[in-house]
Amino acid sequence: MSTTSILRASLARDGFVIIPKAIREPRLTQLRLAAHEAAQLARAGKWQWIRTLPKQFPPWKESDISHGIWGVQHLLHPSMPNSSLFASSYFDSTIMSPAKELLSTDSTACKDGDLVMELYNLLIRPDHDFELVWHRDDIPPTATAEEERERLGGKAWHAQWNLALYDDASLIVVPGSHVRARTEEERNADPKEKVLSGMIVVKLEAGDVVFYNNNILHRGVYDSTVERLTLHGSVGHLNGQAERARNVLQHGVGSWVGEADFGELDGETRKRAEGMRERLVEMGKAAGEVGYFQEDV
Repeated sequence: MSTTSILRASLARDGFVIIPKAIREPRLTQLRLAAHEAAQLARAGKWQWIRTLPKQFPPWKESDISHGIWGVQHLLHPSMPNSSLFASSYFDSTIMSPAKELLSTDSTACKDGDLVMELYNLLIRPDHDFELVWHRDDIPPTATAEEERERLGGKAWHAQWNLALYDDASLIVVPGSHVRARTEEERNADPKEKVLSGMIVVKLEAGDVVFYNNNILHRGVYDSTVERLTLHGSVGHLNGQAERARNVLQHGVGSWVGEADFGELDGETRKRAEGMRERLVEMGKAAGEVGYFQEDV
C-alpha cells in the first residue's frame, strides 16, 4: 500500500492520522515566532478575533477578554502580522498534499481546483486551566442515534488538522467514533466526563501534524502551565460546500476573505491560494446568513 493510501486508510479506520515532522527548522522557529507575536497581540487586546474562556463555541466576544483567551482567530486576515508566513504554511503542499489525498476517493483524486479555503486559527496556552467538553464539531449532542448514523454515513468533505509548534498532548479522541453513533456510555456521560472507554491522548511532538475527522468524538485539555502554540486549520472540498457552510462561516471569515492578499506567495502556491479563496467567497454568497451551529454545553 502506498504512503498516500495508508494516510486515507488510517483516517477512515481511526478518524485521525499523524504525520511526524511535517515541518522542520528553520520553518518551525519562524512559525513559532510569528505565533508568539499573534498570541501576545491578542492577549494585549489588540486583535479582536479571539476565543475567550470559558466559552467553547462561537460566537466569542472581544469584550470577554478579561476572562482570558485560549485561541486566536483568522491568521490569514490581511491585518494579521506575518499573515503571509501563516498563508504559506496553510496553502503549501506540506499541508495541502496530504489534505488532497484525504479528500480523494478510490475512484477520484482531489485536485487543487476542488479545494475550498476554510479556517486557520491558533490554539494557545490559556490564562487558567480549561477543558472542552466531549463533542463532534458538526453534529449536536441532541442528535439521536439515527441522526448520527445518517450524518456519519457519507464521505467527509473536509480535512481538519492541528500542527504543533511545541509538543502538544491536548487533543483526546475516541478512535473509530467518527463512523458510528455514540454508545450508551458516551450518550449518557456527563459532557465534562474526563474518561470514556477507548479514548486516547493524541501526543504530538513539535513539527508533527494530526489530521482528524471533525466528527470524531473528541475534547481538548488546556494546561495553563504548558506552552501551547498549535496551528488549527481546515480545508474543504467543492462537493461538501452545502454541509460545510455554517460550520465555517459562523466564525466570521466571510467578512474579510475578499480582502485577503496572497500576492507574496510563490507560483503554484499563490495560484492554489487565490482559487481556494474565490471558492470560499462563492460558498458564502450561496449560503447567505448561516447563524451559529450550537450553543455551549
